[in-house]
Amino acid sequence: MPRLPEIPEEFADPDLLWSTFTEYCEDVGITLYPAQEEAILAILTGDNTIVATPTGSGKSMVALAALFAAVSTGRRAFYTAPIKALVSEKFFQLSDAFGPDLVGMVTGDSAVNADAPIICATAEILANQALREGALLDVGLVVMDEFHYFADPQRGWAWQVPLLEMPQTQFVLMSATLGDMSHITRGLEETTGRPTSLVTGVERPVPLEYRYSEEPLQEVLHALVRRDQAPVYVVSFVQKQAIDLASAIVSANLTTREQRDAIAQEIAGFRFGKGFGLVVKRLLLHGIGVHHAGMLPKYRRLVEQLAGAGLLTVISGTDTLGVGINVPIRTVLLTGLTKFDGRRMRRLSVREFQQIAGRAGRAGYDSVGYVVVQAPEHEIENKKALAKAGDDPKKRRKVTKKQPPTGFVGWSEKSFDSLVNGTPEELVSRMRISHSTLINLLARPGAGAHTVRAFIDRTHESRAAKLDLYLQAIRIGRSLLTAGVLERVETADGVRIRLVDDLGPNFALNQPLSPFAMAALELFDRESPDYALDVLSIIEATTPVQFAVLKGQLDRIKRDELGRLKADGVEYHERMEILDELTYPQPNAEVLEAAFEAYASGAPWVKEIGLEPKAVVRDMVEQAMNFSQFVAYYGLARVEGGLLRYLMDVYRMLVQTIPAEALTPELEDIRAWLGDLIARVDSSLLEEWEALRNPSEDDLDEAVFAPADGRLSADRTRFTRLVRNTMFHRVLLAERAAYDRLGELDGESGWTAARWEDAIEDFYDEYGDLGIDADARSAALCRITPGEECWEVRQVLADPAGDHDWAITARVDVAASDEAEEVVLEILDVGPM
Repeated sequence: MPRLPEIPEEFADPDLLWSTFTEYCEDVGITLYPAQEEAILAILTGDNTIVATPTGSGKSMVALAALFAAVSTGRRAFYTAPIKALVSEKFFQLSDAFGPDLVGMVTGDSAVNADAPIICATAEILANQALREGALLDVGLVVMDEFHYFADPQRGWAWQVPLLEMPQTQFVLMSATLGDMSHITRGLEETTGRPTSLVTGVERPVPLEYRYSEEPLQEVLHALVRRDQAPVYVVSFVQKQAIDLASAIVSANLTTREQRDAIAQEIAGFRFGKGFGLVVKRLLLHGIGVHHAGMLPKYRRLVEQLAGAGLLTVISGTDTLGVGINVPIRTVLLTGLTKFDGRRMRRLSVREFQQIAGRAGRAGYDSVGYVVVQAPEHEIENKKALAKAGDDPKKRRKVTKKQPPTGFVGWSEKSFDSLVNGTPEELVSRMRISHSTLINLLARPGAGAHTVRAFIDRTHESRAAKLDLYLQAIRIGRSLLTAGVLERVETADGVRIRLVDDLGPNFALNQPLSPFAMAALELFDRESPDYALDVLSIIEATTPVQFAVLKGQLDRIKRDELGRLKADGVEYHERMEILDELTYPQPNAEVLEAAFEAYASGAPWVKEIGLEPKAVVRDMVEQAMNFSQFVAYYGLARVEGGLLRYLMDVYRMLVQTIPAEALTPELEDIRAWLGDLIARVDSSLLEEWEALRNPSEDDLDEAVFAPADGRLSADRTRFTRLVRNTMFHRVLLAERAAYDRLGELDGESGWTAARWEDAIEDFYDEYGDLGIDADARSAALCRITPGEECWEVRQVLADPAGDHDWAITARVDVAASDEAEEVVLEILDVGPM
């Protein structure tokens, strides 16, 4: 794809920008629709522009023109979106159009080229900057995609804040489902002093056909494929359901051998991890993709790329593809019209339905798009049972109708029709005030209570809601005064409230518990052998994680304990009482919670965040587990994307929060190991950006799938650490008598569960105890002899007598390890040396 030309700022008048951009469109084979032309001309003349046109009507080209105009006129620009996947997609598209040096990306997980003139970001990133800097923020143009998120109960504040606090900025607001925008238009014009153009009322370039289905899902899919209405996006609203459904339709044989061969060739160089990665690979080889927020980013991007190449017949996912990701989908098939919104099950709103349905039929790919909604499953089964009974009244009376599950919220063809023909609901303001909001606002030069009051006055809330915001701000302000974060200052105009001059070098709003983490370092003795793990406990307690990860740990703990209790003959009721008392690992919880209470007495705003003692990374370290082993052990395949995000957050805290004087060699080892683990699991984003910055003669997609880090064994220090961890992991399993797990790991080399049990029980007969403490883990007991093709390894077992005359002996296959991206070894012996 050709890049947009660079225009010197002194020549960048609207006429030249228009002619240059339209010539670019001709070069890439795009003919602008009248609505696109109207929107682009409004932007070039300096108007705020609201683009409320249907999906597929070319809003992406309008955004591209707006960013081109901003860069050409020397203005820094932001493109914001609600989800990281869409931000990432747009980042790569814009890097392609402008060149990678001109485009950066900032999300909660990562930052790439963050000083670039064009920044792709989640909405919250820009909102927090707008609160803190307001009119002083160096942003001349903002494109806010999926602007209907303005009404999102949890996140809508982030779409409203820039409109209130950035009068210096030209805004382009885009969505297919906006509804009445008159009140937002008025507010925008008052804030920016610019006219606001509304572009709407456009016919959808690719019309949609709607159908309500009462046929079984697999029959519907077969029919859609026969009618050439694939690719089909099957929408479920629960991640587990999306995966289960994808697995269930593998046997339907919806793809041809030629399609499957083409997919196999396309993904030949892609690195799939164990566990869920193998599930993704198996599904893809059958022409079926899975897409939801719990997946690793590299798998989501792979599915999007394969779908974009037209290689997938079905994609089963949540509504993540309904948020603007540009994947060609001919048919959207919704398995239901209800979803859980965090509080209750409810029917979809008109906006939600039309947003998802709008993914069907893409301009340039299709002449028509199709939307199919399945009737409730029990109604489909009942209809099928009645059809099987035929017209015989006796048989029909004998049919036992299936009842809906308890708490089921139903829908019908009538409710389906109302969603198809309805008008999107008016966007409702969802402003909120938090401690961070106040601190950000008061960080401005000359700010005071009047700054907060003016901010609340400008919001789109009702009068009653504004009163609630005032009261909330007063309550928070008093707590900040008590904590010494705010102070009263006498001025010529009276008393003013302001931030104290120095909040300390460690006061960070993006990591509000970082100061506590710093203070808590003093709780632990740096000479202790457990110091590095104790510091890790501090970091983990101040870093939030998806609860499903903790639940996976707890479920495994309960399962293992239940097995032991049954083996010991403990009665059922006693077993249940014991299990109810169990929790996931929370090392140093009492010490940290007491320290947090003391800290919160002087910094009350942290109470709304809370402390969460846990051991996820520490658990991986103590059990010498890599990512795939941890995911498999705790059954976290469906949330491994959330687990990876947490590991990245912990790593960032270790790098940014721990001062040099608090680092020990053991802590540095943990940090290096964690950084390497993250890069090995999924470095797809940085790899693809590097491929853009340094294009080779090879196709970009092939470059994306190629390893960017070199061979696993190339870094001798890192590979040695991985070998030691792999060996000690077996020691830990042996100490827990987890012989079945050892058999799973080493059965292929002849070391079955029974053979492991015989060897380790012989050790116990001689010594009675197997050490797993820091001394047992030391490098001195793991003796490695490196070679070109194989490494010989002897893990000495720690016995209470200190004889050190038993060991696990293994051979590491270097080439196989490089290919598998993890240590591959063969157990040779377990016994006396």
